[in-house]
Amino acid sequence: MWFFVKKESMMAVKNISSGDMEKLAKATGGRVVASIKDLTPEALGEAKLVEEVKIGEDKMVYVKECKNPRAVTIVIRGGAEHVVNEAERSLHDALCVVRNAIEDGKIVAGGGAPEAEVAQRLKEYASKVGGREQLAIEAFAQALETIPITLAENAGLDPIDIIVNLRAEHEKGNVWAGVDVFSGKVDDMLKLNVLEPLRVKQQVIKSATEAASMILRIDDVIAAKGLKEEKEKEKGPSKPEIPKEGELE
Repeated sequence: MWFFVKKESMMAVKNISSGDMEKLAKATGGRVVASIKDLTPEALGEAKLVEEVKIGEDKMVYVKECKNPRAVTIVIRGGAEHVVNEAERSLHDALCVVRNAIEDGKIVAGGGAPEAEVAQRLKEYASKVGGREQLAIEAFAQALETIPITLAENAGLDPIDIIVNLRAEHEKGNVWAGVDVFSGKVDDMLKLNVLEPLRVKQQVIKSATEAASMILRIDDVIAAKGLKEEKEKEKGPSKPEIPKEGELE
């Protein structure tokens, strides 16, 4: 079989996964067949260039300029395994962000602008609630401001100056005011094209809230257990019961 393929100047590749075969069929416009008897002109796909390229110790087959290039392969290389893993993780995150933006069609500005705006609205709402609930709402708002503060710290900026200027801008009505780490100032993130999918922001706040709630529940359980042990110590050791007459064997 291999002899006849070689004789006709055809390239044959073995050990291809079913997923790669399906993607290749979509890209070239071909159809996957189980037997050579089913191979017809209608089942063939189209590609202008098919070549084998050696990269390091590995050999890879490149299929370029396909009929319907809806599937692509991204080759990630690096000097060490952890570099490749980090690059793969970053690329995966970037693709997921693009996917979320396309599926939802909703985006918000980055740079801590949404968190700062939500924090300001929560503080305004907290003053109307009053009582212990007000303290909880204000604490939640303060936690949201951790995002722009952390951005400022990571960029080597003064977090106090940044958060003061950020609050001032949002009080003026600049909803998309955020931290510009390049200029070191507070600017309109929407004009700077610093954008994030809305789904990512919602999931971040939801996950952080659930984690904080779980920690508080565990803290309550530990505190209740400690209080129970202290009460038992205050009572002192229990006295042994003296059996009544006639109960001894």
